[in-house]
Amino acid sequence: MINKLSVSDLPDIEIIKKIKHEHNTNLFGILYIRYSSKVFEKCNSLLKDPVMAQEFVQDIFCKVFEKLSDFRGESNFSTWLYSITYNHCIEYLRVKKKMNYPDWNSSHELPDLIDEIDDKEISSDKLMQIMDQIHPEEKALLTMHYIDNFPIAYIQTALKISESATKMRLKRARERVAYLYSQKYK
Repeated sequence: MINKLSVSDLPDIEIIKKIKHEHNTNLFGILYIRYSSKVFEKCNSLLKDPVMAQEFVQDIFCKVFEKLSDFRGESNFSTWLYSITYNHCIEYLRVKKKMNYPDWNSSHELPDLIDEIDDKEISSDKLMQIMDQIHPEEKALLTMHYIDNFPIAYIQTALKISESATKMRLKRARERVAYLYSQKYK
């Protein structure tokens, strides 16, 4: 028999296998402990409300628990979890806050010419200030792709949009950040 200390050291996929095959749902707590703070950070980053973000953490982990049997292990558990996290937050913003990205984007058009920004000039603090000014879906796209290293296929699935729409929105998000950054800091 494996003691609790060694079980908590197991990789995610092994814990998930034990949950599925041994029906040991108590092990789900290990996954919660490992990832709840990251899920909270991602939710709070998009929602800008720590109380609501904490509620979303609970909702997301309930959803993950319910869908755990659907996890096939084709990606890391964290990738799958963060995809659910982003989708949950974006759906809330779309429905409850009526922040439909296509409508928002058409009312926030960018100029045709956008200068590229030299990566050496970018300050992470300044970049985070700019990221807080863009639409949450654009922020999610950029975070998913450049911070979490999600492939386009995962992003399109999480946001329920086509591959071409994902690529176009990612391009627009990069352009918007470059434009806003250059307007504010050049």
